Amino acid sequence: MSILQSLNQQHAIENHVQLREIADGVIIAEVSNQHALANIALQGAHIATFQPRGEEPVLWLSPNAKFAPGKSIRGGVPICWPWFGPHQTDSSLPGHGFARTVPWELLATKAYPDGSTSLRFGLIENDTTRTQWPHASTAQLEVTVGKSLRVELVTTNTGDAPFELGEALHTYFQISDVGNMTIKGLDGCEYLDKVQDFARFTQHDGIVIESEVDRVYVNTEADCVIEDKGLKRAIRIKKQGSKSTVVWNPWQEKAEKMGDFGPALHRDMVCVESGNALENVITLQPGETHTLMAEYSVEKL
Repeated sequence: MSILQSLNQQHAIENHVQLREIADGVIIAEVSNQHALANIALQGAHIATFQPRGEEPVLWLSPNAKFAPGKSIRGGVPICWPWFGPHQTDSSLPGHGFARTVPWELLATKAYPDGSTSLRFGLIENDTTRTQWPHASTAQLEVTVGKSLRVELVTTNTGDAPFELGEALHTYFQISDVGNMTIKGLDGCEYLDKVQDFARFTQHDGIVIESEVDRVYVNTEADCVIEDKGLKRAIRIKKQGSKSTVVWNPWQEKAEKMGDFGPALHRDMVCVESGNALENVITLQPGETHTLMAEYSVEKL
């Protein structure tokens, strides 16, 4: 029996979940229920797409995204774990950690009476990950696909010493045009601006993007709302266990230099990321579990 056949035998649910190989060595879980459609790659437990029925896609996936073993996927919900941004002491290690480029195991699937579907994934350790992250721990991702998309990243310290954890759900949202949307919910928050060498500023009013933006908003647990006049909708980002919100758009010059991005595609997306970064990194004590949760839902404008 092939790996794919075995996965379907264990985890496929009629009218809910089917496993499919979309490229050599790349398997996705296709979710199709009464509320929404979603695709989740086992590599990185990466949610590539989410589209409520009757709506435009909520997540943005680059048309040039590469689905290949060991490669990160441009778009959807990449998992930044167990650090965010560059590694603090070793610049040779991958930015945003290794979780998004290594295989995860599909542990369980479940269909609920309300028509929603959940899938639970576990990070698979290997010699490389143990070298990069020598802390005894587990990481699991619980994804619930319904009228909204709920994502829970659960980290447990299984060792006998504390460690520092940086993390984020690096979510790409689909918008009509970057010039036709405003991000609300961060008024009055302080942020560190990577474009200006991490200078600290305070946000006033909504966020309007007119050039490259790469900001870490700190000490905020607030909901964010992307108001999109073009699609006449708002995407609400509700979160728990997160004190940082990252807002990112590479703008044209940087996007054109990324092989999996391309010219003009920066206008179709914005990243609003829920996480714990910079001064909000978490210290996890032995035996302690931390859950980072984000839920994405659509509202009419």
